[in-house]
Amino acid sequence: MKLFLLTLLLITTSIVKSQNTTQSSPVYQLRIYEIFENNKKEFHERFRDHAMRIMKKYNFKIISIYESKSDKKTEFVYFLEWPNEAVMKKAWEGFKADKEWIDVKKQYTEKYGDVVGNVEDRVLTKVDYSPN
Repeated sequence: MKLFLLTLLLITTSIVKSQNTTQSSPVYQLRIYEIFENNKKEFHERFRDHAMRIMKKYNFKIISIYESKSDKKTEFVYFLEWPNEAVMKKAWEGFKADKEWIDVKKQYTEKYGDVVGNVEDRVLTKVDYSPN
């Protein structure tokens, strides 16, 4: 019986330590949107004035924002930080279902057409030897 309780205690301690490690390690997210030159100004307006404001309600932590242009396409790239994947998923669910965001997207699409093409989403976990 003592051996069983000791084993159970060790397993529980190991699980708690594992959960604490996971929770204290942030998760990063890289989002890449194809945007179009003919309505790029409107895309930036929508993201800056509406998306970012609404994202704040869901605790999005945007670290940095970039634009990348090649001969073939223009991309809007931004980098987010999350406490963990569960928080990230819940925040995205809330944002995508947000009535105001749905209305903003609809209004912009009706007025300017599609302002976003292909979207890439990558969840990144830092490796233990990564420099800060």
